[in-house]
Amino acid sequence: MGRPNKKPSRRAPDSLADDVARLSSLLTKERGSLPAAYLRDPGLRTAYLTYFLPPNLDKISVPLRELSLHPEKPLEQERLQVLDLGSGPGTAILGIRQFFARNRMRTRLECTAVDHVAENLKDAEVLFREQGGVAGVPATLATVRSDIEAIAERSGGPFDIIVLSNVLNELYLREEDRAGKRTALVGRILEHLLAPAGSCIIIEPALRETSRDLLMVRDGIVDAGFRVYSPCLVQGHCPALVNPKDWCHEDRPWDPPEIITEIDSRIGLRKDSLKFSYVVLRRDGRTLADTCGPGSFRVVSEPLVSKGKRELYLCGREGRRLAVRLDKDAAPGNEAFAELSRGDVVRVEGLVIEEKRFRMPKDAKVVTIAALRQDRAVQALRTR
Repeated sequence: MGRPNKKPSRRAPDSLADDVARLSSLLTKERGSLPAAYLRDPGLRTAYLTYFLPPNLDKISVPLRELSLHPEKPLEQERLQVLDLGSGPGTAILGIRQFFARNRMRTRLECTAVDHVAENLKDAEVLFREQGGVAGVPATLATVRSDIEAIAERSGGPFDIIVLSNVLNELYLREEDRAGKRTALVGRILEHLLAPAGSCIIIEPALRETSRDLLMVRDGIVDAGFRVYSPCLVQGHCPALVNPKDWCHEDRPWDPPEIITEIDSRIGLRKDSLKFSYVVLRRDGRTLADTCGPGSFRVVSEPLVSKGKRELYLCGREGRRLAVRLDKDAAPGNEAFAELSRGDVVRVEGLVIEEKRFRMPKDAKVVTIAALRQDRAVQALRTR
């Protein structure tokens, strides 16, 4: 699909591995030192294109998969206008185009990439051309050099898909009321730029700090009257914010290119899964819970297996609690509980709601929403 997925013709230079380590540190433990336009640095930009772009490109397939279940089929229009805010080298646009190609969707994509770093926009144009007319998906790209705040004040579009991928956490980073300012910014974007039947996808790093900050924005947007389409199956305040140690994120299997595996072996990192947090916002009042039905829960942890029982956290209308199934209560009707992992959505009948936990009795019925496991199955297949 172009430069990001090509295998290297020779060993990655030491300078590239060093720059990947430097950028990784700035994006995690040294976030307080992250420069406002860090991708102007040629070394960091090459590190991003080589190491960070490929997994970031794949992440958007998860919210797009969930949007494809919307009853009005918002992704199956003749033409979609796509706005990537803080686009960097156009990562989200490449991911959207790839998703449409993999699913044999022939919608015309009219894409606009907005970034304040000119070098990013030049890279976006090159990568977009290299990706070409992937599997017959027609697409155009326009680039705009601008800050997100300036674009949010305009009356443009309207856009059918607006994406903020790994950018919201970098705005107002050192300001005390960063959650409030980010919420207000997202509100202006929804009001001024989003089509009435459009979707706004926000993707953020899976760090506890960045994920909890996103959940605060989510709650503020809900308070302002907007709806969370996914991943949440409830519209109230997020229960993960009650405990300061909790946060909510995805962790999907991923098969890294050879050069990423090589860099990992040299700098002590491991990028073998897609870790991220996300929300999809819409204005039409529809939610993923409408499709999944009553009694639906999102799995928000990895399985916790110990002697005589299996546990995991479920989040739904009855709250976010630890769900427990004793081994002695395993039965054909609840056998799907043993296969659940983070991100799955299930319908449960007969769940016993106790004070601090859910209990899965022998006669409970557990049904996985198969359509929401497809993306996981594709990723798992690639890892074999």
